[in-house]
Amino acid sequence: MTGKELLKKYNDPKNFFNRDLSWVEFNRRVLEEALDPELPLLDKIKFISIYSSNLDEFYMIRVSGLKEQVAANILEPAIDGLTPIEQIQKIDKMLKPLNKILYDLWTNEFIPELRKNDIYLCNYDELTEEEKTKLTDYFKREIFPVLTPLAFDPGRPFPYISNLSLSIAVMVKKPNGETHFARVKVPSIFPRLLEIEKIINPGKNVNTNGLFKARFVWLGDLIKANLDLLFPGMEVIEAHRFRITRDTDIELQEDEADDLLRVIEENIRQRRFGSVVRLEVANVMPEFMLDTLMENLLIKREDVHVLGGPLGMSDVMGLYKLPLHQLKEKPFYPVLPKVFEDEEDIFSVIKQKDIILHHPYDSFIPVIDFIKQAAHDPDVLAIKQTLYRVGTDSPIIKSLIEAADRGKQVAVLVELKARFDEENNIYWARELEKVGVHVVYGLVGLKTHAKMTLVVRKEFEGVKRYVHLSTGNYNATTAKLYTDLGFFTCDEDICSDVTDVFNYLTGYSKQKEFRKLFVSPINMRGKYLALVEREIENAKAGKNGKIIWKLNSLVDPIIISALYEASNNGVEIQLIVRGICCLVPGVENLSENIEVRSIVGRFLEHSRIFYFYNDGSEDIYLSSADMMQRNLDRRVEVTFPIEDPALKQELIKTVIKYSLKDNVKARKLNSDGNYTLLKQKEDEKEIYSQEWLMNHVSKTKHKNAKTKI
Repeated sequence: MTGKELLKKYNDPKNFFNRDLSWVEFNRRVLEEALDPELPLLDKIKFISIYSSNLDEFYMIRVSGLKEQVAANILEPAIDGLTPIEQIQKIDKMLKPLNKILYDLWTNEFIPELRKNDIYLCNYDELTEEEKTKLTDYFKREIFPVLTPLAFDPGRPFPYISNLSLSIAVMVKKPNGETHFARVKVPSIFPRLLEIEKIINPGKNVNTNGLFKARFVWLGDLIKANLDLLFPGMEVIEAHRFRITRDTDIELQEDEADDLLRVIEENIRQRRFGSVVRLEVANVMPEFMLDTLMENLLIKREDVHVLGGPLGMSDVMGLYKLPLHQLKEKPFYPVLPKVFEDEEDIFSVIKQKDIILHHPYDSFIPVIDFIKQAAHDPDVLAIKQTLYRVGTDSPIIKSLIEAADRGKQVAVLVELKARFDEENNIYWARELEKVGVHVVYGLVGLKTHAKMTLVVRKEFEGVKRYVHLSTGNYNATTAKLYTDLGFFTCDEDICSDVTDVFNYLTGYSKQKEFRKLFVSPINMRGKYLALVEREIENAKAGKNGKIIWKLNSLVDPIIISALYEASNNGVEIQLIVRGICCLVPGVENLSENIEVRSIVGRFLEHSRIFYFYNDGSEDIYLSSADMMQRNLDRRVEVTFPIEDPALKQELIKTVIKYSLKDNVKARKLNSDGNYTLLKQKEDEKEIYSQEWLMNHVSKTKHKNAKTKI
């Protein structure tokens, strides 16, 4: 069957979960990590910060899009049958109890637990008069000069309020009895939580006998307590915090852009003025103040979120940085694989055999060294690379700049449309251009999400190419936090394909066929459908049909329909989907042979692995792409095969096997859309896949060290 025929066969709303409601379920799983009694306190706090940060982005992008559809009077339902307004209503209904859980946790568990560990988040009223005086002196010196109270009256318009900024709505009374509204922004250049002792006793070590003790006051509380200094001669009647979220998903008219760099910069500026999609307030804000905000922010009551605690809880991540190792999980240090310890020349290592790195268990250093050595090696002629999210202090970009300085041909595709990384990428694009790097900004209408590096080297037998492909970004920071798979090879077919993809990105290549790679938007969808069809044909012939996929999101309706068809033909399917999953598992005559599980743990599961049994000749592919329409149709993505039998078995016996054996962090997706933790059987050993992998690489390292001795 063709993709269209498959979709037609299974196109029934009951066969698909809603994408955005599935995302809310994912964020629920993130929040549930903070409920784990085995997790140390600061790691629990880390998860509520991640939950809150995720939610901010969800409103900026997804909810704002739904609200735009409602405003445009779009009534057409999604594939799951829900209209935009129905989706918004269901999202609100699901999120209210989750936010209550968050604030109950914060107030009733985390604050008392922090106090037990000598970490105090003080109310301003709890401080002594001497402390208040010293904090006021600090406020006058450091904070007061930064603040700008903005009045709102017939002569002055309602002030502009920036996205995700925390503000204080103030009602003041003049001596003549007139009342006026004003807004004071809580500046983001200061930490949200101010450490009291460091302010009132600067330079003094407050930790005694090796014991750490810290007391904090919220920045907003300190500003609130000193509002009289901002409004001298007036009486402050009311002062309440609020926070807004704006629509930041600005449409980019690329086809009309003659200078993409300039257009992206303009879009970043426009993002500041997106419409308000959410107003967060504390539950004590009076109605008249709320009405003033709603009227001037052009929002309705359903856009107001009344919360039971501090606003902007993503900022509590600051507490995780405290030097309290007993309140955090045991630190893990990535291991440098033995093959890179034994041989300094990375090109010699790759020439001997293909290599897989599994981050963050394996160190990211070989990837950095690959670019660094290429920059220094006099025999390297050219370096080509794609950059999506590279971070703020990138050693890789520094090496690319050095390579250009040394006269090598360096071509870099910098994806300016990487959402929320645009400014950072614009900066690096300009730095690269300054030294003569050929910087390309991608193709019109397509984001380049593929992770590729190609090094061209002059050797005794002729020009040789070396390639690094990955499921994740060239970002040394996230490589310690995300699970991703990187692949080094000098396979001629793969190197030729990567060369063709770079020509497709930088020139006018119309390549339609590749030797071993699947490339979006050219042929990836069709290749995956063909592999699923092969498992179906094997099952029909009485052979075993089996598919195992590990990915972040499963949304594409055609791919989901193909999996339903495979299930109905007896193919066994196991899916490990970290985030959004629109496939409904375990339904008779639809998906009874499909099992879906999700793992949310210490590291963000980000690798994408696609396994096909292939009648015993197992095939494994790794990819930068998830199974979403955007990845298959609107992005440049790459899927690459792992052909070395030893590497295949390594992936099967470690990542795949233990992801499927996890009975600590894994949750099973039920046919009603809910997730339940997988319980251990009586005689079953407790297995947490990420912990097993940490121990596995550490034992391997220790074993290698003993062998050397």
